[in-house]
Amino acid sequence: MSEEPPEADRPDDDEPLDAARDALQRARVAAREKGFRPGSPAPRRRRKAADLGTGRARDDGRDPAPIGDQLDRLLVERGWQVDVAAGSVMDRWPEIAGEAVAEHSRTVSFEGGELTVRADSTAWATQLRLLSSTLLGKIEQAVGADVVQSLRIVGPNAPSWKKGPRTVRDGRGPRDTYG
Repeated sequence: MSEEPPEADRPDDDEPLDAARDALQRARVAAREKGFRPGSPAPRRRRKAADLGTGRARDDGRDPAPIGDQLDRLLVERGWQVDVAAGSVMDRWPEIAGEAVAEHSRTVSFEGGELTVRADSTAWATQLRLLSSTLLGKIEQAVGADVVQSLRIVGPNAPSWKKGPRTVRDGRGPRDTYG
């Protein structure tokens, strides 16, 4: 029969276990002091754009992306960059042309790289034609090159003499009805 050795003779098996518990407790306290939460699952590491090797974030629709980046991607995909830049010129006309010029003119349309500007009077139309190269330079600084390639300056709307369904083509207007 095997007898157990008396308590004094038995090796102390709990000593290494106690030392491990004490070390673990010290590590937990140190982690709490640093702001970590021991015992909770480790946070998942997010992949950075540099980790992907493309310089851009993952494009599988799962990661949130800034709205500006999404709009830029949409503009490039649809080929709308020039139209948006032209719309910016039309919206910012007073800022680009200057307040004095903008008081007497307004942008009307943009087609095929040509911006149409309507002046209040024929005198302002002439002035805008003289300023066209300066205006094109300011537009280029504001929205970039090759957006607006030319300016078309038009004067105020002239009255139309064509009234009614029966008009004479190539007529002389109201003058052909007098005496």
